Amino acid sequence: MHEIWNLINEMSPYLLLGFGFAGLLHAFVPAQVYHRYLSKNDFRSVLWAAMIGVPLPLCSCGVIPTAMSLRKEGASKGATTSFLIATPQTGIDSILATASLLGIPFAIIRPIAALVTALFGGQLVNWATKNETSANSETIRKASEERPKGFWNKIKEALKYGYFEMMQDIGKWLMIGLVVAGLITVFVPDDFFLYFNDKPLLTMLMVLAVSVPMYVCATGSIPIAAALMLKGLSPGAALVLLMAGPACNMASIMVIGKVLEKKTMWVYLFSIILGAITFGLLIDLVLPTEWFTSSIQATKDCCAESPAIFNVICSVVLGILLIVALILRHKHPCSCGDDHCGCCDDDDHCKCDAEHHSHEHNHSIENIENHKVMEKKKFKVDGMMCNHCRNNVEKSIKNLQGVEHVEVDLASGIAVVEGNVSDEEVIKAIESLGYKGKRM
Repeated sequence: MHEIWNLINEMSPYLLLGFGFAGLLHAFVPAQVYHRYLSKNDFRSVLWAAMIGVPLPLCSCGVIPTAMSLRKEGASKGATTSFLIATPQTGIDSILATASLLGIPFAIIRPIAALVTALFGGQLVNWATKNETSANSETIRKASEERPKGFWNKIKEALKYGYFEMMQDIGKWLMIGLVVAGLITVFVPDDFFLYFNDKPLLTMLMVLAVSVPMYVCATGSIPIAAALMLKGLSPGAALVLLMAGPACNMASIMVIGKVLEKKTMWVYLFSIILGAITFGLLIDLVLPTEWFTSSIQATKDCCAESPAIFNVICSVVLGILLIVALILRHKHPCSCGDDHCGCCDDDDHCKCDAEHHSHEHNHSIENIENHKVMEKKKFKVDGMMCNHCRNNVEKSIKNLQGVEHVEVDLASGIAVVEGNVSDEEVIKAIESLGYKGKRM
């Protein structure tokens, strides 16, 4: 527990700052910016996708439906692949957390490595699929996501997104990462990785074999990398973990193979593996080692000291926010779409009728009467892991003609759809994002 507590105290101020920046980015940058410049099968679209993806605070699972949504809205395969590679490796929150625990050099090289790897992979996909046609402009839909208007409303949205939704998405994995780091610190011998220091490529291949299939977010991978470096893992091999771990996992590999086809999947994997090894060897064999080890040694030395009161306060605040966010994650919303109406005893019994909420849904009298007879259907959605997943499923179903209202519950994986739409259309909209859907 002592080791875990020290890691939390080191990271908590930067995590709080990073979550805040993530919320501001979400609230103040229009959603259309992420869709406007990605449709062409050229290097410019790949560059835009990578530049958008590097600061974007999306976790490894959240990036999958977002990327699939970009593809549906007209992004080229190259741009989609570039976004898939760049986005989960880093973000505003993980860059600040990296600086706090691993030092400024690591915080600088992580986004550079993510950018270069994404450009290489995206352009390679463009070359491999150059004979395929780009998405027809007629199929490109307008983004249905609405952002709040007004400065203070955007500030509220930023706080909600950064300190609640982001906490819900990566909080569990961050805690798992900290626990794993603490266990490594306690149980792995201090000289374990020293046996492999003269074989950097072998060490990196060992790290790749573990990190490629497993799920770990960009922020959650930081304490694990720090703990392994304290046990003798080279900085280059640690970077391989920081790149390959968040960039891909078995879920993302399977979805990419299904939606973007096997050729794109293999290029995606090849780009991540080659990029991770290249930058890992660059750190171990070319750049000064002390650039990447001084902060780790300082972290080890300060563990014996009492943490600063400011860090302790930040850790307590972070813990409270995590607990609240995880409690809210498992709170089931009312099936009428209003989270605060108090009309639901449980998910299946809602006392609301269309008239009760007509002023909130802006229905005319005629539409209310139609709403009464519209069929309410429930669908089971398998594979959602975060709020980005939920939002993308909701948006995909809402875009279907005849849909009046959609409510997706992340905890139960149930989507409630109201309107005149067929089961096949809803299931197709769900599966186009890489999830599995079925009528309940």
